Amino acid sequence: MDIKILDSWLREFLGTKAKPADLAKYLSLSGPSVERIEKFGADSVYDIEVTTNRIDSTSVYGIAREATAILPRFKVHAKLKRTKTSSSEYKFVKKVSYLNPVVDSKLCPRFCAVLIKNVKIGDSPGLIKTRLESAGVRAINNVVDISNYIMLELGQPVHTFDYDKIKKHKMVLRESKNGESIATLDRKIFKLNGGDIVIEDGDGRLIDLAGVMGGNLSAVDTNTKNVLLFVQTYDPVRIRKTSMGLAQRTMAATIFEKGTDTELVTPAILKGIELFEKLCKGTPEKEVIDIYPFPFKSKKINLNLDFVEKRLGVNISKKDISDFLTSLEFETAWTGNNLTVNVPSFRSRDVLEPEDVVEEIARIYGYHNLPSEVMSGKLTGRSTSLQFTFEEKLKNYLSGWGGVEVYTSSLVAEDYVSQNALRLINPLGTDSEYLRTSLMPSLINAARQNSGTFESFHLFEMSNIYLPKKNDLPEERLMLAGIFEGYKYRNAKGIVEAFLEKLRLNANFEINESKGFAAGKCSSILIGTEKIGYIGFPENSSNVYYEFEVSKLFGLTQKTTVYTEISKYPSQVEDITFTLPEKTMVGKVLEEIRYLQSTINNAELRDIYKNSYTFRISYHDNTKTLTDKEVEQIRNKILQKVKEKFGGQIKG
Repeated sequence: MDIKILDSWLREFLGTKAKPADLAKYLSLSGPSVERIEKFGADSVYDIEVTTNRIDSTSVYGIAREATAILPRFKVHAKLKRTKTSSSEYKFVKKVSYLNPVVDSKLCPRFCAVLIKNVKIGDSPGLIKTRLESAGVRAINNVVDISNYIMLELGQPVHTFDYDKIKKHKMVLRESKNGESIATLDRKIFKLNGGDIVIEDGDGRLIDLAGVMGGNLSAVDTNTKNVLLFVQTYDPVRIRKTSMGLAQRTMAATIFEKGTDTELVTPAILKGIELFEKLCKGTPEKEVIDIYPFPFKSKKINLNLDFVEKRLGVNISKKDISDFLTSLEFETAWTGNNLTVNVPSFRSRDVLEPEDVVEEIARIYGYHNLPSEVMSGKLTGRSTSLQFTFEEKLKNYLSGWGGVEVYTSSLVAEDYVSQNALRLINPLGTDSEYLRTSLMPSLINAARQNSGTFESFHLFEMSNIYLPKKNDLPEERLMLAGIFEGYKYRNAKGIVEAFLEKLRLNANFEINESKGFAAGKCSSILIGTEKIGYIGFPENSSNVYYEFEVSKLFGLTQKTTVYTEISKYPSQVEDITFTLPEKTMVGKVLEEIRYLQSTINNAELRDIYKNSYTFRISYHDNTKTLTDKEVEQIRNKILQKVKEKFGGQIKG
């Protein structure tokens, strides 16, 4: 997650004389990575990448807290300036007179709100606008700006309701029901599938899509007089599902879906009250409703000195370990060489095990200070697996005929799979919901994406498909498939035939119907009676597609080469041109010629012009040199056979 922070805003919480470049450098070595520093008027803006588990650092205050621990390790003084909000004049209570909330605490672990009366809507001061704009957030008005300002400064999303639009001043926080609809602030209407966190008012109207976006029915506008400032935490899994399912990716949802600190609610609402008094001249109620049935309890993690040193490979004193952890606001206590660590609330979601504590020690100690050694031992050689070598050979053969290997995703859309395909429980999107059951749709799509780039091309892929099995894991079947764009069928088929000849496989092609192929435009590829693959035209496509099951190729290919002694008698070779009726299967003609008698050594198609086909025929006898008369007799048999069986006429 990337955030932008203004240097002057950061220094409101961080006391240091470090220059922006040094601050960025040292932070990146031991904490959040500062990708770049940009000029913003006379100020500077840090563009910071925060890893997804460190949601506590996605704010100005969070970065200041990190810098306070990191900078002293580089001999740069740094001091954290705490937020100056006082709760002494406000009471946090479970019930208030101005609001009647009904809250499911499984959905919302902490629900906090306060009524602020007589607010004046207007523009925010220049400082607020500048800070928001530096972070890429558009200033709208003082009420909306306060919400965004708190989120950026403290990392806690807040929401504001027009209090007078909440019917009967009642709020029910619950799961949505399947089929319910809500109109959000951006005036979009969403139909909910159920299980989303929503808030309804006393008339049963949905006024908030919690954690994602507020509802239009309770929106603050220029006529708003009384505002309900609302600060809360939610079940992160539900927020994630709702945000992804509705394609509503707000910054608030991005933060909530990672799990926010329940203890951060108090300083956030106090900061909000302070800003509403200052910027909106509002009058807050002295009682703040706070429904917090299960307050945070610090987790204790136990480890020992030996555990730390073995994992880091260096000796670190107990005092240094305590100092490193204390600077990060962990509490530590030593009993001999045994260490007990109390995890602060803002790290309770990512520091769970002794190894996590060691990681914190390591990064403050400095990864660059850990010893580095080149690994010893022999380099691994190439795999000796026959299967692996065979797969590599297949790819090399196809590459030699101009094929380009592609890699497509195993996760595909519903349109790409057959019935009963396996669906992911929590897919990233509709285009990656299912485990594919065929390579055909992926390769057709790859060809479509590359169409127009070249006049013709040949793409191939070797990858698994996933065939469902009842009450079991799917069968992972390795397939080799390819697609020809801009090729004539005979040329494409010729490459496939040459590929099979390289494997020393004598294949037959039989017209067959197969799923995914156009009617009458698919051939099964057979070795004897065993089907090893298909070739043909996919439905609604002019491209030629082929596929093989790799395990069958591996099992059938000849592992050794058999050589035939070269005959001392020469062959006679001649070309014969036949005129054949339309739709004659030339492969069958060749087959009849080749197997007519043993002295026909070979027959192959050499040329085509309209309905005229030229065949090159080789005559040979291992016991003697054939005479012209003997060749003529064989030729006459060929002519008669082609005429009788196929209606072919000699030309020329």
